[in-house]
Amino acid sequence: MPEGDTLHRVANRLRPALAGATLMRFEAPRLLGDRPAPGLRIEDVEAVGKHLLIHFEGGLTLRTHLGMPGSWHLYPTGARWRKPRHLLRALVAVEGWEAVCFSAPQVQTYRRDRPGGPLGTALDPIGHLGPDLCTPDVDLDAAVARFDTIGDPQASIAEALLDQRIASGIGNVYKSEVLHRLQVDPFAPVATIPVAVRRRLLDAAHRLLLLNLTTTRRTTVAGPAGSVAVYSRARRPCPRCGTPIRMVRHGSQNRSTYWCPRCQPSSG
Repeated sequence: MPEGDTLHRVANRLRPALAGATLMRFEAPRLLGDRPAPGLRIEDVEAVGKHLLIHFEGGLTLRTHLGMPGSWHLYPTGARWRKPRHLLRALVAVEGWEAVCFSAPQVQTYRRDRPGGPLGTALDPIGHLGPDLCTPDVDLDAAVARFDTIGDPQASIAEALLDQRIASGIGNVYKSEVLHRLQVDPFAPVATIPVAVRRRLLDAAHRLLLLNLTTTRRTTVAGPAGSVAVYSRARRPCPRCGTPIRMVRHGSQNRSTYWCPRCQPSSG
């Protein structure tokens, strides 16, 4: 599943073509919500956590969540698409450009000019999100507080870092990388992790996300572009101690966690 830095790169790529332009054509075969009409001006494109938002004048916003299979492409008008049309989930066409979303499992519009709806519903589908760690001025203290006010204290710290209600933007890569960086047992319950360590984990994720906002070769450790410490390195030596890295799928979503059993010993 794309992490927050990926969505911010997508928004940065689409924004120059779409922001300020007039909508010429819109298609979304599985759209939930109102359909934006041709002639509307596109006010902005932004990412919030793992959500891509296209804001139209008049208060309507298109939201996509890419999940595992989804992607946004940008083509000059008339250019051949790199994916088949039957995978189309949203098309936003303006003069000179076609922004095309393929295979996204969530495509909806909502009214951002009608606040106050229940969080996480069609009235406010991003209102439940915690502070976005991809933004330079993120409020880390507010995110840390959400471990106790929103999260499950008995959930593992690995699961909590993926909980977008606590802080948005972290996915499997950064979760595994920051836990290894701080030598924290991924499977320790949140309640056993000191508040100071929780903050350091979020701060490390924040710094790494910002570092990777402008590159597709995600890098989390010193070395050539694309270097990581543990993610997707099962059975390879830990760069800190040489112990073979392990991977396990766990939690309600069966997500993968990579860790070093020597650097991150079990706290149980």
